[in-house]
Amino acid sequence: MKRKILSLLTLVFVLALALTGCGGNTDTKQAQNGNQQQNLLQKIKADGTIRIGTEGTYAPFTFHDKSGKLTGFDVEIAEEVAKRLGVKPQFIETKWDGMFAGLDAKRFDMVANEVGIRPDRQQKYDFSQPYIVSKAVLIVNKDNNDIKSFADLKGKKSAQSLTSNLTDIARQNGAIIVHSDGFNQAIDLLASHRVDATVNDGLSYLDLKKQKPDTPIKVVAEQKQGSASGMLFNKGNKELVDAVNKALTDMKNDGTYLAISKKWFGTDVSK
Repeated sequence: MKRKILSLLTLVFVLALALTGCGGNTDTKQAQNGNQQQNLLQKIKADGTIRIGTEGTYAPFTFHDKSGKLTGFDVEIAEEVAKRLGVKPQFIETKWDGMFAGLDAKRFDMVANEVGIRPDRQQKYDFSQPYIVSKAVLIVNKDNNDIKSFADLKGKKSAQSLTSNLTDIARQNGAIIVHSDGFNQAIDLLASHRVDATVNDGLSYLDLKKQKPDTPIKVVAEQKQGSASGMLFNKGNKELVDAVNKALTDMKNDGTYLAISKKWFGTDVSK
């Protein structure tokens, strides 16, 4: 009788160990799956699509041409990056002031929209290597002869996006900030004398004057130091950032970047 009881107890013990072992394997598999889900690059490649946040109203970087197609320097760079990652780009258009919130909410996997690389942003987000360098310019109405330097912005109304590094320049020089949704609206406000100035991107200004030479605006000052921009990511996605950096490096090495740069600006804007 005792032997039967001992045999039964041994059997129960063995079964318990087996079940524990199965549970441990399941837990291990679940943990591995969880790690895979945290790797955004793997998810992007599995889905075959990378979601890219952009304005779509900021020529010549991201805008719609006469046919309505989304195009621009940033768009073409992002498309080439996606191609080298082996996925399709899905552009999600968002106003500039909602761009960071959209990334926070994971509406897109990265942002391609002339986002300036700044220490305060680097505390919360990761950037790719710089892919363009541009200078801020002070733009006024062609009839304005009072504003000749950034210092002259003190007490003047300047049309700016609320979270732009260009806005910081205007604010640091004492300007009264008038909110605008982007470059085009800032220029409209300026041309109609509803604001006194706007601090904006020099390359955007040159493109506008090329497309619409009669726009009644002029540049009166330019910052000496250029501002570098990069692709923007949520932190914790090192694999994706590394892959994008490799794509950008390869594009510069094989001449693809220079071809895109010359198409839009006639020169190399990476430095």
